[in-house]
Amino acid sequence: MSVPADPTVLHPMPGQPRVVQLRPLVKSPLIDVGEYSYYDDPDDPTAFETRNVLYHYGPEKLVIGRFCALGTGVRFIMNGANHRMDGPSTFPFPTMGGSWADHFDLLTGLPGRGDTVVGHDVWFGHSATVLPGVRIGHGAIIGSGSVVTKDVPDYGIVGGNPARLLRTRYSERDIARLLAVAWWDWPAEHITEHVRTLMSGSIDALEAAAPPV
Repeated sequence: MSVPADPTVLHPMPGQPRVVQLRPLVKSPLIDVGEYSYYDDPDDPTAFETRNVLYHYGPEKLVIGRFCALGTGVRFIMNGANHRMDGPSTFPFPTMGGSWADHFDLLTGLPGRGDTVVGHDVWFGHSATVLPGVRIGHGAIIGSGSVVTKDVPDYGIVGGNPARLLRTRYSERDIARLLAVAWWDWPAEHITEHVRTLMSGSIDALEAAAPPV
């Protein structure tokens, strides 16, 4: 009998404490991570919420789908990093305390780009950075060192600073087929039966393997 991997195990790879599944790790109500998405870091992967999700003062959310792979040093910059730019100084005086705190109204209502949303089955290379409010489509690949400043389409491959679309992994027609199959929503037991098709099969084979609706 085939048994799916356990999405509740913090360290899924025996002898590799550098790898953590994010869903059982994350505690913040402002971070939502799907099952099986993982982060790899030789220093302290369990510090993901504080070291890799920066300036997260809310209320915007970080949403990461299922089956995402995050390389070492991937960082999400949240809207709390915003500073005023309409006056002579960008320095956030009220945050430093003292009587400066009386002017906290100057920091409210700063423009924001909303939630940061990552689709399913996204692969992030080493030290990629995602800016606030970016939406990354399903099946995308984010190159190492990329600074993602704008939305990434489904199955797009981006790289550079700022990141630009290098190409898409499939044609528009095939991307539509993959999105329709939505294998990441299959039951874990069904995924287990078709791992080889998922990793090395054709789209035709993937469609044929889909569970009945």
